[in-house]
Amino acid sequence: MNLEIFGVPGIGEVKAGDDVADLILAALPRPLQDADIVVVTHKIVSKAEGSVLAASTDEARKAIVEAESAGIIRRRGQLIISITRHGFICANAGVDRSNVEPGNVVLLPRDPDASAHRIRHRLERATGTLLGVIITDTFGRPWRRGLTDVAIGISGLPALIDYRGTSDTFGSVLEVTEVAAVDEIAAAADLVMGKATGTPVAVVRGLNLRGEGRAIDLVRPPDEDLFR
Repeated sequence: MNLEIFGVPGIGEVKAGDDVADLILAALPRPLQDADIVVVTHKIVSKAEGSVLAASTDEARKAIVEAESAGIIRRRGQLIISITRHGFICANAGVDRSNVEPGNVVLLPRDPDASAHRIRHRLERATGTLLGVIITDTFGRPWRRGLTDVAIGISGLPALIDYRGTSDTFGSVLEVTEVAAVDEIAAAADLVMGKATGTPVAVVRGLNLRGEGRAIDLVRPPDEDLFR
C-alpha cells in the first residue's frame, strides 16, 4: 500500500456563513479521486457555522467552558477536563483561543458528524467521487505527553476497525483489538496541516476505507473506563 497525504493551503480566514466545501474546492491543488479522505480542522467548520464567541477575559472564557460542558471531571488552575455535550472528554470542552481574532474563542461544531456529512456530500456532488470526510480537533492523551489530532466528526468512514475474532500471524485469536482508524488518519494528516501554517485541510490518498461510523463510537463508555 502506498499512502499519500497533501495539504490544501490558501483557504484563508473563514467567516460565518462561508461554505466550507466551496472553500476546499477552490483551494484544491489537484483533483479529488475516489476513496480520498478529506481531513478538515474543526476551526474552519466552527467559524463557518458561527460557533465563535467573545471572551476578552479569563473569567469570560471559563464561563463559556462551563456552559459548553455536560460534566466536569477534573480542575487544575485554569484547566478543566470536561465532558462536552457531544460526549467527548477533553480540555476546556474544546473551547480554544488559538487561530481566532484576539478576544474571541472558538467552540466545537454543534454536530460534527452532521457537519462532516454535509461537506462530504457537497464535495461528492461537485467532483463525482466517493469520499470520506473527517473533522478533527487536537486532544491531549492520558498517560502520554504531547497533543495529537483526533476525529470529532466523520462521514463515509468507519470509526473503528474491529479485529476481534481474527488471528494474528502466530494463529492466536485477537480478543480486544479495535483500531481507531479515523484517529490515526487525523493524526497523520496533521503532519502536513500543522498548527501555525494556515493549512486547515489535507487529503489522504491510498486507503480503501469505506463505512458509516460516528465519532462518538470512539469514546469509551463509563462502565468500561478504568480511569475516570
